[in-house]
Amino acid sequence: RDLHVRSRRQRQMCIRDRINIAVLGCGRIGQMHARNVALHEMTSLACVYDINEEFANKVANDLGVSAVTNDQEIFANDNIDAILIASPTDTHIEFIEKSVSANKPVLCEKPIDLDINRVNESAERLKGNTVPIQLGFNRRFDPGHQAAKKSLVNGEIGNLHQCIITSRDPGIPSWDYLKASGGQFRDMTIHDFDLARFMLGEEPIKVFALANALIEPKLKSDLNDSDTLMIIMETVSGKQCHINNSRSATYGYDQRVELFGSKGMTISDNRKPHEVRKFTTEFVDQQEPYLNFFIERYQEAYMNEITAFAEVVLNNSQPSVDFEDGRKALVLAETAHKSIKSGRIESVN
Repeated sequence: RDLHVRSRRQRQMCIRDRINIAVLGCGRIGQMHARNVALHEMTSLACVYDINEEFANKVANDLGVSAVTNDQEIFANDNIDAILIASPTDTHIEFIEKSVSANKPVLCEKPIDLDINRVNESAERLKGNTVPIQLGFNRRFDPGHQAAKKSLVNGEIGNLHQCIITSRDPGIPSWDYLKASGGQFRDMTIHDFDLARFMLGEEPIKVFALANALIEPKLKSDLNDSDTLMIIMETVSGKQCHINNSRSATYGYDQRVELFGSKGMTISDNRKPHEVRKFTTEFVDQQEPYLNFFIERYQEAYMNEITAFAEVVLNNSQPSVDFEDGRKALVLAETAHKSIKSGRIESVN
């Protein structure tokens, strides 16, 4: 039956020439995804859903689609080919499993959940599943990061010795967001844990972490959280990775990846609106500040992510970044938490 449903859906997609994607969740990230799906040449926005009907109606009106009031309508609709989940984190597992039950490929924002036990339980329930589940680790699809990875794979920098990842936000989020985020490791560094695995090409087995609240001390006292952290990881072959995060970089959204190897180094650097440099009697080499935040900095990556997902749906293939990648990134976050508590290097379980 599953094969029959998928083959019928593929025939429908060929006739329509576009993949119909429904977006669940109409907050900031959901609004961006809905717009990208609507603009992408391979996809069309079928409808949107949010438990907050005001949010859903605004997105629906802006993009000229319908807002569904019951998520089950989406899973039961044969004209909807795939699901994009951008709803609150605690709904991700429920919507992933509903998508799989409805035989609809799914692209889900990170993290899968804040509780690694719930993720492991879901992984058990999904064993044997063939419906594609792509995780929203968009940084893998950034052109600069992909070029850096390609230079490593092509042997241009020799054997990889060190990977250094810098990821700093331009300003600390709202207190309401921070209270619900699950902590800096699970909310922010989760992207960097995945990017580290992608660049290293093998699994980290040791983690040492340092974290503090240097920007907003109440984060530590009230939420037992941090806004400033550093992590060192080592793989089984001895490759090293250093991740540094800050919730507030006054000069903009700071995103860099450096790969250092036996024959050289490659850097995927920050992005600016343009590359004009000014020289006067008052200053030299003045440039524009970095792009302001993740939506601007990673716009190409987000569109490339949609392309990759569309190809997965069209070809009924498995995504390059899947549920297990999301689970392993969360395992690294949990290990970093363990290191903070113990003050020691911790082994990855």
